Amino acid sequence: MSALPLVAAITAALAAFPTLAQSWPEKPVRIIVPWAPGGSTDIVGRVLAADLSKRFSQNVVIENRAGAGSIVGLEFAAAAAPDGYTWVLTSTGYGFIIQKAKVDLVNSFAPVAMIGTSDSALVVHPSFPAANVKELIALARKRPGEINFASSGIGGFPHLNTELFMLLSKTRMTHVPFKGGGPALADNVAGNSQLQIGSLPGALPFIKSGRLRLIAMGGPKRNPAFPDVPTINESGLPGYESQIWFGLFAPRATPAGLIGQMHGALNAVLEAPDMVRRLDEQGVMIARRTTAEFAKLMEVETAKWAKVIKAGNVTGE
Repeated sequence: MSALPLVAAITAALAAFPTLAQSWPEKPVRIIVPWAPGGSTDIVGRVLAADLSKRFSQNVVIENRAGAGSIVGLEFAAAAAPDGYTWVLTSTGYGFIIQKAKVDLVNSFAPVAMIGTSDSALVVHPSFPAANVKELIALARKRPGEINFASSGIGGFPHLNTELFMLLSKTRMTHVPFKGGGPALADNVAGNSQLQIGSLPGALPFIKSGRLRLIAMGGPKRNPAFPDVPTINESGLPGYESQIWFGLFAPRATPAGLIGQMHGALNAVLEAPDMVRRLDEQGVMIARRTTAEFAKLMEVETAKWAKVIKAGNVTGE
């Protein structure tokens, strides 16, 4: 092919792209959640998918692909066609660092939109003898390795939260990983594992029903929904702070135009008073950022938890 026809072909392809972007979506859109159903990320995803479906006049389907601390779902999403019909909704979790995976959030995906944040919540089975953080630390030091903590998977939010807790408190507990926050919470409720430092949205129904007992929050200050519950920092472990973030990503090669459209659609949905109310009821605080700001947050968060993983000598199981 001569240079002139090649240039003409490229020009025609570029000219056709805006039409493609403007017509998107023309079929159902799927959002991969790399965690099991019932966890906080799954809950947030399903709340958003319902409103996005109405906005697009196309079904937006949540597809759970759990396993290996989110790596199974992330690998699947990263390999998907970058055509705007496959996205991934995930949250704080860095199993890919521990497992030395081929994918990671910074290099394998393009950030689309940050959805919000939520405090971490230290919950225990009602029969657990510790009533506060100081008593938990004392018990863990007295019985090293005998207390089991459940998590959504290796490198997931509850896992890393507890690694940070053990690092700062100089304690040792036994990790029981699952394929998502939902199964981990079910194990807590059953009393097989004694505690979890997970996200508030997932634990909230069990806290309200009395099947789990909330003894501390992991955020920088007390949560307005639980003003009488102290933070981990103020109740016996200075320097502890952890909040979960929720965000949407696209396969790395997804065109900027499509990312911009999804970013705009998601932010429009998040601005609706009813959506603000529904997410607030789940313990999620909306925190919108530009794609560039979200990308920077990913770099900062990845570096933060990589230090915890290294300092705690955290390895896969």
